[in-house]
Amino acid sequence: MPIVHSSFYRFTPLADPAGFAAWLREAAAGLGGTVIVAAEGLSAAVAGPRDTLAAFEADLVRQPGLAGLHFKHNPCERSPFSRLKVSVKPEIVAFGIPGVSGEDRGTHVSPQRFRELLDDPDTVVLDNRNSFEFKLGRFRGAIDPGVAHFRDFPAYVEAHRDAWQGKTVAMYCTGGIRCEKTAAWMQERGLKVAQLDGGILNYLESFPDAARDWQGECYVFDKRIAIDAAGRETGTTAEDVFTDPADAWRLNRAKRLDPDT
Repeated sequence: MPIVHSSFYRFTPLADPAGFAAWLREAAAGLGGTVIVAAEGLSAAVAGPRDTLAAFEADLVRQPGLAGLHFKHNPCERSPFSRLKVSVKPEIVAFGIPGVSGEDRGTHVSPQRFRELLDDPDTVVLDNRNSFEFKLGRFRGAIDPGVAHFRDFPAYVEAHRDAWQGKTVAMYCTGGIRCEKTAAWMQERGLKVAQLDGGILNYLESFPDAARDWQGECYVFDKRIAIDAAGRETGTTAEDVFTDPADAWRLNRAKRLDPDT
């Protein structure tokens, strides 16, 4: 049966994160992946046989606060995960500034609208990922914030905030979750933000001609390492991506994802 990768997240209050994590471990039996659970919600990337995945997703959307959950799907030539890991953490994405929530502030734009913004001269196209990801692939016209860690991103924004006044900052990340907290904080700093709904993965899934806008490959945090604009595994290796000695720890982490190599 074909293997399908599914990524999703939701900011929603979870009264018992540990209890929900225990339920997830049972409900996702037969799948591999990484799931993070916190009091603010959940973030996940899982994969497995199509029918097994569909049954899990059907169970998931019946849970409180998870109706209408958006799943981004991608077919795989092989299983991208060796096991299932469900972790309970303080946040599902750590932004580095206390008190910033992932509450929807009306900044989401569809892939169709994001494509229009790419052609607008009054748009700043901002990559909300680490530099190693940007170097591998990016949207046309995008700016590399030059950060090694997500927590460094706010300082970059502060340094450019005045220059961006009066423009639309069209921001994107891999699956959309990083942009949730960043967009809310940037709005509070007086910037007009348009975040790509569902991130790069949703964009690539939405357009057969996504290569018109997406240049290079998209790094994914599993055995595949990278996919092209059509969502296909490229053959790029972790050694191809992490060439900087400072990224040795990232290389070791990526290699641990695929113990058979």
